[in-house]
Parts: sequence; C-alpha cells; structure tokens
Amino acid sequence: MRTLKTEQEYHQLKGEEKVIFLFSADWCPDCRVIEPILPEVEEKFSDYLFVYVDRDQFIDICVANDIFGIPSFVAYDHGEELGRFVSKDRKTQEQIEQFIQGLS
Repeated sequence: MRTLKTEQEYHQLKGEEKVIFLFSADWCPDCRVIEPILPEVEEKFSDYLFVYVDRDQFIDICVANDIFGIPSFVAYDHGEELGRFVSKDRKTQEQIEQFIQGLS
C-alpha cells in the first residue's frame, strides 16, 4: 500500500487514478486489526491503487472529506467519488470487500 506524502499528491491521485484512500492512524487499535488483511484485499482488487492517509498528518483532508472516524475508506475514479465506507467502527475483511465490490 502506498503512503500519501503530500496534500498535492492526494489531489493528483484522486483526479488521475482509480484509487481507494484508507484513512487511518498509528494509534488507532481498530486500524491495526485490519492491517494483516489489507494485502489480500489489495490483491483481490488490483484494479485500484490503495493509498494510506495518516489522519493526524492530513487532518485538513479528513475534515474536507467529512472523515471523522477511522479506519475509513473513500474511493475515486479519475476525480469522481465512487463511494465511502466511513465510520469509527471496526471493519471486517468481508465488510471491506463488500464495500469495494459495491463500487462498480
């Protein structure tokens, strides 16, 4: 999974790629729980670029996108929002995969 480095990169990826942003933080226990399953999810849905967004480092992006709970996912296809799975609740691999399958 790619890690977001700048706000400019966020806007570029959002506009030019088929991308799923994972909003997370190092201190978030529910975020740590899903880490081991993410490589498998990425492999199953390889038509998307997966990008980790550190909530603390990019709080302005989170606020602008109404991301107030983590872990959360927001998907874009060349600038168009396809969907969002945003809440503070723990997420299972099945829930994450169902969200991505529902994007197409």
